[in-house]
Order: sequence, then C-alpha cells, then structure tokens
Amino acid sequence: MIALRKEKELNLMVEANRVVGMVHRALKPLIKPGTTTKELDDVVEEVIRTHGAEPAFKGYRLNRSMVAYPAASCISINEQVVHGIPGNRRLMDGDIVGIDVGAKLRGYYGDQAITHVVGEISDREKELLKVTREALFKGIEQAVAGRRLSDICGAVQSWVEQFGFSVVRKFVGHGIGRKLHEDPAVPNCLPLDWDPRLRKGMVLAIEPMVNLGTHEVVVADDGWTASAADGLPSAHFEHVVAITHAEPWILTMFEEEINA
Repeated sequence: MIALRKEKELNLMVEANRVVGMVHRALKPLIKPGTTTKELDDVVEEVIRTHGAEPAFKGYRLNRSMVAYPAASCISINEQVVHGIPGNRRLMDGDIVGIDVGAKLRGYYGDQAITHVVGEISDREKELLKVTREALFKGIEQAVAGRRLSDICGAVQSWVEQFGFSVVRKFVGHGIGRKLHEDPAVPNCLPLDWDPRLRKGMVLAIEPMVNLGTHEVVVADDGWTASAADGLPSAHFEHVVAITHAEPWILTMFEEEINA
C-alpha cells in the first residue's frame, strides 16, 4: 500500500531531510586526497546525532538474511555503484565519490545521495556526472499528481541512454516516510511490473544510478558493495520528492545550497 502523507508529516520529513543536507554540507570540504572514507563516515554520524537524529542506514537490513549495514553512510568510489562500506581507503586525485546519507528524526526519514569529484577526471566522466544529475531532475519534472510512475522512470532512462550511458536495473529508488523503504519501488527504466498513478501526498526517493558502461553490477563478498561489472565508473544522485497538484516539492536541500 502506498502511504499518502499529510502536510504535517511532510513538514516533519523536511526536518529529517534538512539534517541530511547539513551532513552533505559538512562533508564537502573533507572530500579531498588523503581523507579516508571512515573519517567521512565519522562526520556523518556525528552531524546526524548532534541534530537529534539517528543514522538511518546503520544496522539496516534489506532482508533478514543480510548482514546488518555497519556504517552511517554509503560511500561508493569509481566503479562502485551503491552501498560502499566506509573504511581505511583514502581518497585520491581522480576519484569519483558517491555519498548516500539517511537520517531518522521524530519517526520520519530523510535520504539523499550526491556524487563528488576529487581533483581532475576525464571529460567523459564529467559528462557522466552531469547527465546523471540532469536525469534526476528530468524524473522530478514528471512527479506530478495525475501522471504515472512510469513517467518518472521513462524520463530518467531516455535522458541517460541518449548520451550512451546505462541505468542500473538491480537497484531502484523507493517510497519513503515512516520507513526508509516504502512502496512503490522507483526503477530508473521501463517496463514496470506496477505502474500506479501519482497522487498528492506520495513521497518518493528518486535516485538515478548511471554507469559509464554496462548496466550490470556485481555485489562484493561483504554482501553490500555493488560495482559495475565492467569496472567502469558510476554516478548516483538522489532527492526526496513529495507529489502535489502543482510543482514537485523537493524535500531534500538543494545541491546549490549545499555547495554555497
């Protein structure tokens, strides 16, 4: 069942997402050569808890058979698509770093992913990041009451593929609210098994994951870290969006604000 959030609930979700935005702002100056991903994760947890929230990812399981996720953030580098576990790896010049942060505040969740660059990358890699972020906003443009979920998914896929990149099929966006992952799933491609009409009060985490090469991924022995099967770079951007009868309401803080 898809939950429809009232205005009071949406305002609480704004607060949870504001905490996530504060985390991303705090991380920005630390994304440089020599910083370890564990150091970044320590900052993530500190900022979340300082603002009275809980790390949404720490201890999370996608299903009962999985090992609980051990960190406050997912930090995925280069060919890693999503769910990279922070550790002793140091950032290097030329790295592409996707950071996904979730927070729970007063019973509601916030979630946002941003991909960063360390130093210089190739022109094609720059295009990968640009197209992935553009695809996110192409999807958001379709997030209006009366349209269908497929309008979002199709907009993301068509934008990405015209530039010769591929959308990841294995991992998808999701509904969000009182749980981190709620119905409906929000794939970045068509066709869909379920194509509900968008209704006012639905809240979706739209998150294109785009690979420079193949859409296929492999999951590491840790049970979490997913990487492009061909070893080529990947990018990931995410916003939480509420469906209204007018313009989509982006509940996450804008990247322009984070980068200010």
